[in-house]
Formats: sequence, C-alpha cells, structure tokens
Amino acid sequence: MPVGTKFMSIEEYLKYDDGTDTLCELVNGELIPMPPESFQNQQVVISLLAYFFKLGISPRLLMNKLAIAVIGGRSTARIPDLMVLSENLALKLSETDSSIILGDMPPPTLVVEVVSPNQEKRDYRYKRSEYAARQIPEYWIVDPILDKVTILELVEGLYEEQVYTAEQIIKSPQFSQFNLTAQQVLTGS
Repeated sequence: MPVGTKFMSIEEYLKYDDGTDTLCELVNGELIPMPPESFQNQQVVISLLAYFFKLGISPRLLMNKLAIAVIGGRSTARIPDLMVLSENLALKLSETDSSIILGDMPPPTLVVEVVSPNQEKRDYRYKRSEYAARQIPEYWIVDPILDKVTILELVEGLYEEQVYTAEQIIKSPQFSQFNLTAQQVLTGS
C-alpha cells in the first residue's frame, strides 16, 4: 500500500511493511510519512533521554519513537519523540510483541514532542487534544523555533499549560526532581 492509502484499523497499520525504513504515523486512517529529524531536534531528544536516565529513571521506561494509538474518530497512531512509561505500561508492553501502545493499555506518564518546521499545528493542536483524550498526564512541546518549552498537565480531562523560556527552570508535575532550564532543554546541553 503506498503512502496516502486509507487504513481501516490500527491492526492493518501494524501489519503494514512497504520494504523501506520510512517512518509513518497513522492519522485518521491514512499513512503520513515523517520527515527526518533535524540535528537540533535529535540533540534535544538524546539529551533528555540522558538526563532522565541520570535522574534514575530505568532505561526500560524511556522510549524513543514508540507508536501510541490515540483516541479519535478514525484510526490514529502517533510516534512521539520521547516517552516515559509507567511501570505498569512497561510490563504490558513486555507481554506483547507489539511496537505500539494500544488503546487498552495504560497511557505513558510523559510524552515529549520536539517541534519541526511546518509541523507546529500538529504538535500544538492535534496532538494536544489526542493526548488529552488518551489521558496522558503530562505532555511537553519543546519548540526550538519559538525558543520555548510548553509543559501541559492533564487536569480534569484538559491540559493546563505553563510556558518556559530562557533561564526559567522547568517544573514537571510528574518529575519533581527535574531541574533544567528551558534553554538547556532547547539546546540539548
């Protein structure tokens, strides 16, 4: 099936293999190729992974590019830049051979998206509502284009946001020991 093909379900998406290494999200039942990440975006993700590891979070709870089925009118599976799983979710995933967090599994504790050029609407609008519907307690939007980090905390089904810039120390609702400034996160330092 070529890119742009309509899928009926997450199950069909999981079975799909076009013989290439092209990473695709499933959005409203349609395959959408993901462009390669910029060097800066990769640095942000790798630095955050390393920092969470330094905080004592087990490597088995830190995921990069793991798909998650989200709730919506049609089948959608997003591939966040970084996730921190709960112990319960890690256990559920270890009991399957799947590379996706299915709708009947618990949500991750944290999802991080690093904004790419021309993808702002996807991260700020669509994923925000999809992740809230999926009951993900914390969602970060790291935006190197606008030099800000938006921390979204799920409160009564909706995200409340706090925006951090420059030398402001980020306050994570799920990880109180997190102690980096917005600039440190944005530059991957």
